[in-house]
Amino acid sequence: MQHVTDLEQRCADAWPALVDRPLGQWRLRAAGGFTGRANSALTTGDPGIPVVDALAEVIDFATANGIGPAAHVVIGAPAEAEVEAAGWRVDVDHPGGAESLVMTGRPAGFATPKEAEVDISDFPSPGWWELVARPDPTPAQRHVLASGGQVGFGAVVRDGRVLAAVRGAVVGDLLHVARLAVRPEARRLGLARRLMGGLAAWGVDRGATTCALQVAEHNKPAITLYESLGCVEHHRYRYWVSNHA
Repeated sequence: MQHVTDLEQRCADAWPALVDRPLGQWRLRAAGGFTGRANSALTTGDPGIPVVDALAEVIDFATANGIGPAAHVVIGAPAEAEVEAAGWRVDVDHPGGAESLVMTGRPAGFATPKEAEVDISDFPSPGWWELVARPDPTPAQRHVLASGGQVGFGAVVRDGRVLAAVRGAVVGDLLHVARLAVRPEARRLGLARRLMGGLAAWGVDRGATTCALQVAEHNKPAITLYESLGCVEHHRYRYWVSNHA
């Protein structure tokens, strides 16, 4: 199984923050408040200084970048107990959920041939933006979602309307999958599965042998879909916030 730190680092590379500053193996990230992943300190690996001092750096960094201090902490990792001992608490009010699963799988196992309705493009369309973010995306949203190396913007389009959308990014041999969304009136039609199959084929064509998805633990329909595609839980993480900031 791929090491947690390596997998988390690749996922971070696939989800680029506006500001990303290393602290040893930790990464201090800020992106105008858009998503927890891009606005928290990734605490996997060794920060190179005592954890309590590293957390002070996290607070200073967050303050300088106009965001609340937050730490992305893998459950069961060595840093977890030290983060708690430093007076931080799990962010149970996080809008996306405090706890998330990281699931991994083999995209070659569910890749499907190109279909007329499934399009994976190099640039996001207005309909893609409207479904996964907002019609007029902020600079932070444009940076996180539309920048990076090999990024694909998947959509199922009917009668000129985007009914389902997803973002994929290939980092090395990893396909990172995010922002899967289906319009309420188009759910339970198999569109998400078809879109995932098209994105998997796109990723395999670009050298991906593994995929990773980060999904909130309360999102049971998404977890069920990913499990049906052969993905399994690799690890979990939670967001922690400082009581002293």
